[in-house]
Amino acid sequence: MITLYGFPNSRSLRVAWALEELGLTYDYRHVDLGRGEGQSEAFLRRHPDGKVPVLEDDALTLFESAAICRYLAERYGVPGDLLPADVEGRARVDQWLFFIIGELEQPLWTQAKHKFALPGEQRIPAVLPTAAWEFQRALAALGRCFDGEGWLVGGRFTLADLLLAHTLTWAKQCKMRLPPALSAYRERVMARPALTRATAREREAA
Repeated sequence: MITLYGFPNSRSLRVAWALEELGLTYDYRHVDLGRGEGQSEAFLRRHPDGKVPVLEDDALTLFESAAICRYLAERYGVPGDLLPADVEGRARVDQWLFFIIGELEQPLWTQAKHKFALPGEQRIPAVLPTAAWEFQRALAALGRCFDGEGWLVGGRFTLADLLLAHTLTWAKQCKMRLPPALSAYRERVMARPALTRATAREREAA
């Protein structure tokens, strides 16, 4: 039995999206982070920092959205579903997953932390322009390899596209500038029916 612990508009949406793309049956458990449920003793045994997503698959418990999505695609997807069938293709997907998490998402999360996520006394507004500059630098690096046409790896939708489109959506919410081609790419990927189902599942659970 697969159980996903999540919260709307967080990284748990990536996992729900992957589950829906794979056509898997799962139970969604809403964790009310605003009421401190993530810091409960029971939940801290699932995630040591009290965050979402967390996935339970029988005896296995996993946290970190990219790791969970990678596991689901590896274990339950047929070759070509979210991950390429060949080793080299999977390595290219992993390359982009690490880039998206480490380079593209990081300055967006820095902005979010210093706007609302951190306690007020820990926020430093002066870092916001630097974070915006970091994001645009990472976006320019992405643009040297990918112009928004087609897909990131192997000519078909993979986990790399799932994470990139979700991260670009965060960028849009942060009012970051996106090149027109990448904006169109984001809209195309975010229109996938599996994402519509995942979003509805999160809202219903909340």
